[in-house]
Amino acid sequence: MIRNRRIARVFLAVAVFFIVVTLFRPFESPLHTRPAPAKADPPISFRPSSFDWTTVRQRYPAKLTHALPTGSPKRFPLVQHHFRGYVHDATTEKRRQAVRSVFERSWNSYKKHAWLRDELAPVSGGGKTTFGGWAATLVDALDTLWIMEFHDEFLSAATAAAQLDWANTTDTSANLFETTIRHLGGLLSAYDLSGQKALLDKATELGNMLYMAFDTPNRLPGFWLNFEDAKKGAQIAGTNDPSACPASLSLEFTRLSQLTGDPKFYDAVSRVTDFLERTQSSSRLPGMWPKLINFQSETVDQDNGFTLGALADSLYEYLPKMSILLGGKEPRYEKMHRAAMEVVVDHLLFRPMVPPEDNPHDILFVGDAYVHADRIDHVPEGQHLSCFVGGMFGLGGKLFDIPEHVGIGERIARGCGWAYDAFPTGLMPEIFGLVRCGSVKEPCVWDEAKWKKEGGKGLKKGFSNARDPKYILRPEAIESLFLLYRMTGKEELRDVAWRMFESIVESTKTELAHSAIADVTVEGETRKTDSMESFFLAETLKYFYLMFSPPDVISLDDFVLNTEAHPFRRPK
Repeated sequence: MIRNRRIARVFLAVAVFFIVVTLFRPFESPLHTRPAPAKADPPISFRPSSFDWTTVRQRYPAKLTHALPTGSPKRFPLVQHHFRGYVHDATTEKRRQAVRSVFERSWNSYKKHAWLRDELAPVSGGGKTTFGGWAATLVDALDTLWIMEFHDEFLSAATAAAQLDWANTTDTSANLFETTIRHLGGLLSAYDLSGQKALLDKATELGNMLYMAFDTPNRLPGFWLNFEDAKKGAQIAGTNDPSACPASLSLEFTRLSQLTGDPKFYDAVSRVTDFLERTQSSSRLPGMWPKLINFQSETVDQDNGFTLGALADSLYEYLPKMSILLGGKEPRYEKMHRAAMEVVVDHLLFRPMVPPEDNPHDILFVGDAYVHADRIDHVPEGQHLSCFVGGMFGLGGKLFDIPEHVGIGERIARGCGWAYDAFPTGLMPEIFGLVRCGSVKEPCVWDEAKWKKEGGKGLKKGFSNARDPKYILRPEAIESLFLLYRMTGKEELRDVAWRMFESIVESTKTELAHSAIADVTVEGETRKTDSMESFFLAETLKYFYLMFSPPDVISLDDFVLNTEAHPFRRPK
């Protein structure tokens, strides 16, 4: 009897131990994040860089004060629509294979003409160095190769990525934001999908380099990581930097901490979040942060311009996504998202004046706001870049149970699709003006006289100008359409996406791959500008492929995607 009680106590102690370990470890330790590879692949070899940034003494070392959340993640509402009885029909599969073929052709040209260069020159051939010479297109496209099931190509590219030397560059500085979202995000996602440890090792090495950007007196980074200044301890935060730069590193640094168990990366970006939380009500448009911020003085009241487009975009995008990645254990991200979106609805979203027969979905666009002492100017200027906002509204609406925000997100996504259809090439300009009809809360009535006065000559009704008419292979419009399709299950969104895809292919195709074009308003042949940024393979084609894939391929209930479309596994 005594022996049985002892055995029971031993079992009880073991059970308590495992409960404690389970509840109080950080989300998803490395042992619990690796999916099984599609087949038993040989491990990829990691080769260390020629310089080890962990050997550099930090001048302003930080005491770690932010620990990764522990315990079970919050049970969020499902993001994806319940695709009951989904049938992957022949038409959809044909479209998916068409996207895959465009990627394959572009990848093969990159491999032949620009291997290990940052970008392919899609008209002239050869390669370009745009981001340190660290094979941006290769690293950015790793997870696309995996998702599209180019298995052998993935292994070849991953092997090359795992041997990159971050010290081998002719640049004196690294763009902190772009290197984080493209290279660090690409490596982490490829590891999350494949389980190849060499990719995590290479990501950790890069993370240690980028972490040096936080070695400033107030631990807020500048826009550039200057290598010599970092080694000398001479870095300072910026005084007029884009708000999106320091504020859009959180997903990648947090995921790196989750996978490695090293809390310093999460601690670094949490200090930026502290700053955002502290200043959200201190700007000239309380609830939002301006385009440009003085991170050195830690003030947000100097600039009067507010946008969800260039300079500020992914700051806002990462608020709901960080809530997901942290399992809902950091409620301040939801709080900041809700406060910011209230202001966006009141001051940035607007209805364009469009004839009712052309506007069955009551479309919306995102403009800018400029705050003056006596007024707020609402500027009805759209950007291709700000088309991501539809997906952001939809995601926040799903996560935080705000159904009207899912509807707003769909109206923004459909607006971007409408803008593609409005031009001869079937493509949206980089920046364009619209005739403003009213806010989200105001009714809109077609006014022919107003259109004749403010409308752009030769443009579809609704537009006032195409101020920057180029198209640079951007992904934001298909990003939001994909996300809203997965959230609502509305099949007609796939048809909108297919028209967009066909227009992109037709208007940008070169002998080698696809190129940015100078003007979307032209009839006939377009002028190619010999540029194919890495996001064409990393984002644009990936989103089109996922749009026409079964809904369990990169499910939004299993992954959260960074601003470069790199999927990170959600905590379970």
